Amino acid sequence: MLSIKIINKSDLPLPKYKTLGSSGMDLMANINDTIVLPPLKRVLIPTGLYIQLPKDLEAQIRARSGLAIKYGITVINGIGTIDSDYRGEIKVPLINLGENDFVINKGDRIAQLVICQYVKINWKEVDTLNITTRGMNGFGSTGI
Repeated sequence: MLSIKIINKSDLPLPKYKTLGSSGMDLMANINDTIVLPPLKRVLIPTGLYIQLPKDLEAQIRARSGLAIKYGITVINGIGTIDSDYRGEIKVPLINLGENDFVINKGDRIAQLVICQYVKINWKEVDTLNITTRGMNGFGSTGI
């Protein structure tokens, strides 16, 4: 298992894997006052965490599936990316897509953090691409 440097400026525990098969660790809200998030409103929630990722790794902030399906709470940009050269506080951009106000308290688990490896590429400009069965057929072309 890889060790990643982290600074925790909150009084909350560090993110941790809940099960042996978990790929994500829960991020908790490091807030002093309760936040009420009305439907269709956005908020940026601090975590008090700062990380130093090695080159070729990124951290992804993802929605918690339970919050998404039960309350409509999700990460605004789908998946947030934390690059290896970012040293600021991890903050979670949430939106309420549900019908009711959603209450966030200090220590609530608001998102997941997944560490992923990525590959850098160089573009090679060409005039054509190889032919496939799917071709240019896009959205919905393979069925529901």
